Amino acid sequence: MRKSTSIITLLLSASLLSPIVAQAHAILVKSQPAKDEEVKVAPKQIDLWFNDPVRSQYKALAVIDSEGKRVDNRDVEQAMTDGSHIYATVSDLAPGTYTIRYRVVSQDTHIVTGKFQFSVKP
Repeated sequence: MRKSTSIITLLLSASLLSPIVAQAHAILVKSQPAKDEEVKVAPKQIDLWFNDPVRSQYKALAVIDSEGKRVDNRDVEQAMTDGSHIYATVSDLAPGTYTIRYRVVSQDTHIVTGKFQFSVKP
């Protein structure tokens, strides 16, 4: 009985001393252009940064014009030196409002999606 109590105490102590791994979903923290920004010069690239690196698989970034047409070049990439940064290029954007839609997979394997708008002013 004494031996089993000692083993249980040892295992409990070990579990309490083990580091706890907190996993969280990636959160969009910055974009270029920014949410609701009005730019005078149309961007050539859309950049998104998250609070943590995201997985390289299953990432998506789309830019949609006000008529519902996709205007990005369907070339979403992840920065080689910063796993929290994804980007895609766009064709010449006419003045108007654009919606950026994104989907990434957090390191904890949860899918994170979102959207926001920016405008190109004449």
